Amino acid sequence: MERFGVKSAPSRNRSKTALYVTPQDRVSEFGSELHEDGGKLFCTSCNVVLNHVRKSAINDHLKSKTHTKRKAEFEEQNVRKKQRTLTASLQCNSAGQTEKSSVIQDFVKMCLEANIPLEKADHPSVRAFLSRHVKNGSSIPKSEQLRKAYLPDGHDNENQLINTEDR
Repeated sequence: MERFGVKSAPSRNRSKTALYVTPQDRVSEFGSELHEDGGKLFCTSCNVVLNHVRKSAINDHLKSKTHTKRKAEFEEQNVRKKQRTLTASLQCNSAGQTEKSSVIQDFVKMCLEANIPLEKADHPSVRAFLSRHVKNGSSIPKSEQLRKAYLPDGHDNENQLINTEDR
């Protein structure tokens, strides 16, 4: 076939996508219009996931009527709410979660220092008192979970207190 000057058909396996473009590259290219979280590219004002590989898909979205409408609404609200991936949300510890952990650890420490058995936390009147009068008191688990999850922390803290008192 080469002798007659006939060329073979072009290969259709080649892709016209940019293979080595990351969502962070697109964020730096388009500015504050977009943001990246968890390897995904989001439109900041629309809170939708965009294909970061195809630049034309991003340009089409930014020129669309729905984007311009949502962008105007977004700028009126002056609230910068960015959508996040589920894994990023689960990794974040809220103030309530840290406060709950603190209450439980303080409760275990109090029981250790006062020589109160952790089984007393299972008594219905103790449960009622904790839920009524202690903030996050109803989140204190039963004695079995206290021993398994929180006693080593309280026990280590108790050993540290004893060691500091001896000095």
